[in-house]
Amino acid sequence: MCTTPSHGVPAGLHCAREDILDQLGTRIVRTWLRDTWGVWSCDDHSIVIASGFSAVQEGCVLAQGLEHVWAGDIDCGNQIRSIRQERRADLAAVRKLIAISDLAEVAQWASGIPTAAAELHATERLFEVRINDLRREG
Repeated sequence: MCTTPSHGVPAGLHCAREDILDQLGTRIVRTWLRDTWGVWSCDDHSIVIASGFSAVQEGCVLAQGLEHVWAGDIDCGNQIRSIRQERRADLAAVRKLIAISDLAEVAQWASGIPTAAAELHATERLFEVRINDLRREG
């Protein structure tokens, strides 16, 4: 059972991801990472997350990591395959994180990407992934 406070994330979302990952036997490891936000490690079935993130940042990393778990992604050492896995995980996660109806509502009043992303409990990068997805720009 998740007891992590939401810190601005809608109540069940953060905990639901952690609970789902736990049920799937996936460990969440929080540690210092030099140049990435998170890593899916299929070898030990864990998601490693950079420590010190906000709940929104961590939630986005967990959502993307969960998509790797569900897809059965492996670290293949093949750069093209890895890029495709990352892109697919990003798209699958962001489509669940940001509903089109919510995006349309926020777009009516938000002054820019930072405001819209914050309102939708997403990182700016994933917000831009969602916008590009809707534009079909990839």
